Amino acid sequence: MEDPNRPVTGYPVNTNGYSINPPPAGTAYPYAAPNSYTSYQNYPYSQQSYQPDPALVRRATCVRRIFAFIVGLVIISGTIAFIAWIVLRPQLPEFRVDSFSFSNFIITNDSLVSFTSEARLTARNPNKKMTVDYDHIVAMILYKSETLSDTTVPPFFQDTKNETSLKANFAAAGSFVDKSVVDGINNERDNNGNVGFRLRMFSTVRLEAKAWPTRKRSLKVFCEDLAVAFPSNGRSGTLTSGPKQCHVGF
Repeated sequence: MEDPNRPVTGYPVNTNGYSINPPPAGTAYPYAAPNSYTSYQNYPYSQQSYQPDPALVRRATCVRRIFAFIVGLVIISGTIAFIAWIVLRPQLPEFRVDSFSFSNFIITNDSLVSFTSEARLTARNPNKKMTVDYDHIVAMILYKSETLSDTTVPPFFQDTKNETSLKANFAAAGSFVDKSVVDGINNERDNNGNVGFRLRMFSTVRLEAKAWPTRKRSLKVFCEDLAVAFPSNGRSGTLTSGPKQCHVGF
């Protein structure tokens, strides 16, 4: 026979005086759950109690206004410059070498070079609405990357659609050059009688239009591959080709 004091299978027993029987039907927890809304309302740093710092708000507003002002100023300046470019259509000046000659050209094995030279150029202003003012003009003769002589050219002014003739006179009296320059010039003269020189010009220019002045800029003129023919054992040489167009840039 079964023991009447034995607990029924499937139900927990009484432990230490506390009943751990299942809660009554319809009860989710043995204890009432706290009111979450009331707890949120009583939280000392709830969202409803937060107030932004007025000083920070004013500072952020000031920064935004300054940023908007700078952006607006850049847009306005760019628009004005773009409209001016469309109206004026500025173009770079054009340069051309018309003649290039040497006299008494002597180069020694001691790396000394002597000569006199004359270069005649034509400067053209292609702009219809802008004048060009040239100042501080420096010209130089080079063989490859070695400067043989340099000189200055008088400043001049060009009106719109104007051409100006320039003359640059050079001289070298026993100037020292690198040994590679001596060998290169002698080899070219012995091979075909022609020696390739370069002409450089640097100037400060200002392009101006009526009621629209511009700042000064540095103009660079590169005249490459100026082949000068020297007769056999001769000391004088002239440009073999016709007029030579130069590259111009700022």
